[in-house]
Amino acid sequence: MAGTLNKVMLIGHLGDDVKMHYFEGGGCVGRFPLATNETYMSKQTNERVTNTEWHNIVVRNKGAEICEKYLTKGDKIYVEGRLKTRKWQDESGQERYSTEIQCTDFTFLTTKKESLANAQQSEQNPKPTENKSTASPDTSKVEDDLPF
Repeated sequence: MAGTLNKVMLIGHLGDDVKMHYFEGGGCVGRFPLATNETYMSKQTNERVTNTEWHNIVVRNKGAEICEKYLTKGDKIYVEGRLKTRKWQDESGQERYSTEIQCTDFTFLTTKKESLANAQQSEQNPKPTENKSTASPDTSKVEDDLPF
């Protein structure tokens, strides 16, 4: 094979709601953490061990708007994309690196019924420091209005 391949496929749960950033030219970027789990039996203790890996997902433009509208913390999603490492400087001037998944395709795996149940559960048991965002999905709608 003469070429190279940079492809990532993940199935996981959102660790937080989608955070949007809008630009002057009309474009936008959505970011959210995605948790994937690995479960195995420990040979020493004979107990189940679960390791969680966190991934930084970046989705752009229309895809970002769709994710912001329909996804909330805890939802299950399939993400496909490529790895991208960014270099930046922190407040003290130190160079830092961040590896992200630049999302090229996604599929919602949590049903609308499950999303509504999660949203209602969150409303009944809000976190003490949680700020309700005006950009959260309207859970009062019953019909399915997905654009695809």
